[in-house]
Amino acid sequence: MIQEDTQAESNFGNLLKQFFSKLPKAGELVKGNVISIDNGSVRLDIDGVMTGVVRGTELFAESSEFNNIKIGDEVEATILERENENGEMELSFRVAGHQIVWNKMETYAKDGITISAKVTNANKGGLMVQVDAISGFMPVSQLNPDHYPRVPGGDKNRILEHLKTLVGMELQVKVLDADEKQEKLIVSEKEVWEDDQKAVLDSYSIGDIVEGEVSALTSFGAFVKFGEGLEGLVHISEIVWQRIDHPKDILKVGDRVKAQIIDLNKSKIYLSIKRLVDDPWKSVKDKYKAGQIVEGKVHKSEPFGLMVKLDEDIHGLAHITELSDDPSFNNTQVKEKFPVGSTHKFEIISIEPSEHRLGLKLEGVKGKVEEKKAAKAEKKAEAEAEKKEEVEKVEEAPAKEEVKEEKKEEKIEKTEE
Repeated sequence: MIQEDTQAESNFGNLLKQFFSKLPKAGELVKGNVISIDNGSVRLDIDGVMTGVVRGTELFAESSEFNNIKIGDEVEATILERENENGEMELSFRVAGHQIVWNKMETYAKDGITISAKVTNANKGGLMVQVDAISGFMPVSQLNPDHYPRVPGGDKNRILEHLKTLVGMELQVKVLDADEKQEKLIVSEKEVWEDDQKAVLDSYSIGDIVEGEVSALTSFGAFVKFGEGLEGLVHISEIVWQRIDHPKDILKVGDRVKAQIIDLNKSKIYLSIKRLVDDPWKSVKDKYKAGQIVEGKVHKSEPFGLMVKLDEDIHGLAHITELSDDPSFNNTQVKEKFPVGSTHKFEIISIEPSEHRLGLKLEGVKGKVEEKKAAKAEKKAEAEAEKKEEVEKVEEAPAKEEVKEEKKEEKIEKTEE
């Protein structure tokens, strides 16, 4: 009997040795079942062999992992000491919670899982967010179109004002980057929006015509909402066939427009309004010819010259050198002599339909083009004169040789006499 008891004790001792040899070290995670919650401490049963205790500041309620634990739950904790003064394993939910949450963020980033993030603050670069127990950041570029600050001129103060209106909101996001070592968590609301867009975009193709409402205007184009929450960009060059300074010259927010889908790049939709109208430049040579005198209205004054409106569709450029033969003629004089809205007679000097360009000069002005023509003609005349002189030299050469030979023969004859 004594021998059996001794053998049992030996077996138990061996089991303990095996257990402690396999037990994680300080800083590692261990699993256990909650056996008690009292006096500011939580005790865990570790594999039926040891009791672990979490107490004081190591209790962690910020993460959803630990704020509602109850007896019987299996939880993870980080080992602070393998054995404390009471023979219990000293554990921490705080450290474990930190690790567990970061592990989850890495999984979310890898698998592209959508999660919730609460906006806690804003700066000019983006939003600070709270994801579980971790603070993260969302750059302005990662906001979805509904929240993106479309501020004219990109005024950073106005951008910040807009971003501050999002503080307190719960946003659906995806994790772009989770780096525990650098404590860096970057999230994106746009990624979620793009996934939603892709599903809807399957029903559209390049070339389709859509009808929608102008939702925003920027210096580079107009945004148009259409279909089921879709939004496309009409670049400034795709609004009308004429050159314009800003989309607001043609459109305003709330306008109903028809547009053609010209490109689908992932979730980005590019539209064109002008392509639904025939290009007036295709038939420009049926209306205008080089050398023709036309009446045009000054549409805009630029440092390099005038934009002149010949009709509703065709605009031409009169360069500053084509407005006066005076070399000192400057931009100030251009604005004084040719105010916007005034009409003048111009001569068409060039037409380039493929480039949507038509060159003009003020009627009666010699202009740069004529100067070039004159210089070219003069250069050509000089070249021809030089060529003629060379030919004459070549033709005279044999005659000179004959004269030399005759003189040589005469000299020989005199010598013989």
